[in-house]
Amino acid sequence: MSVVTQPETALSPAVPQSQDPLVIWGAGAIGGVIGAAFIAAGQPVIFVDNVAEHVAAINLQGLRITGPLGEKVVRAQAFLPEQLTGHYRCVLLAVKSHHTAGAIQQIAPHLAPEGFVVSLQNGLNERVIADSIGVDRTVGAFLNFGADFLEPGVIHHGGRGAVVIGELDGIARPRTEMLHRLLLNVDAAAILTPNIWGFLWAKMIYGALLFATALTNDSIADVLAMPRFRPVLTALAQEIGSVAHAQHIVLQGFDGFDPAAFLPDASPDHTRQSFDDMVAHNRRSAKSHSGIWRDLAVRKRQTEIDAQIAPAIAIGLSVNVPMPLTSRLVQLIHEVEQGMLPQTQATLVLLESNETGAS
Repeated sequence: MSVVTQPETALSPAVPQSQDPLVIWGAGAIGGVIGAAFIAAGQPVIFVDNVAEHVAAINLQGLRITGPLGEKVVRAQAFLPEQLTGHYRCVLLAVKSHHTAGAIQQIAPHLAPEGFVVSLQNGLNERVIADSIGVDRTVGAFLNFGADFLEPGVIHHGGRGAVVIGELDGIARPRTEMLHRLLLNVDAAAILTPNIWGFLWAKMIYGALLFATALTNDSIADVLAMPRFRPVLTALAQEIGSVAHAQHIVLQGFDGFDPAAFLPDASPDHTRQSFDDMVAHNRRSAKSHSGIWRDLAVRKRQTEIDAQIAPAIAIGLSVNVPMPLTSRLVQLIHEVEQGMLPQTQATLVLLESNETGAS
């Protein structure tokens, strides 16, 4: 296992990183993996997290990344939000979607005059961030690699997945070019895109499928492979795909997921192939279950569905797209959160019954 300590001197001008420390706000699964990769590449990083035990562990023994892609320990300073001082040019936000608004209130006083925030989250949190600090100070990102928080100071990196960054207006700037170079250390296929919204809405479709799989105790791949459930999963994905289509968003595929397979004019063969590709991708990952499933089954806490998927309902209604399945999915996840329903295939059947009109 390698141990990486951050340099105390300024980086060489030849190194394509920022000489200023980047702040990773939320040092859990996503933030931890990305921050560790940056540190290993020579980029100074400061971690901020609201879990005191995690902060203490990082400061005492470093952040350990484990999993099939290799193991390493990186050394970095970590703070609770109330402990952070100073002003920073770049803050990468990696908290759960429903914590976005509160985190931005804490981050704003620490932004330098030219500072900006990058959303490393699921959902459309870029809209929340931009409403608070301005569109010009907000950068979008899309991530689909597998990672889990195991215990204070330890993150499991379970498998590779798409890594994408882009400006909200599609125009590449030096800040996004710098971040893209850094993200190549997370994944050599990282993309700098002019269409970040196409990726975010595609992930919204895929995210709805993941929430549906989390209604059961089965793995992502197993649920997506079941012929029984493919019709209702298709109908669910088509609802959100129709919302994106109504807004003239050009959806972007990733990791075996072809969002065009869930647009109104997609053929059954096209949809079937996308399911098969998603199953194959997920079977290759050491992360068999989603973070949503983990929130429900292991950590026994609220999921991100209200901030990640539910916004599509209001947007859909605003463009005259009915959203009955998405609305029912939100309801079912809430009932699992509250202990009213178990995580079993019988619960997923309740979504299927809604789609078929069965009693």
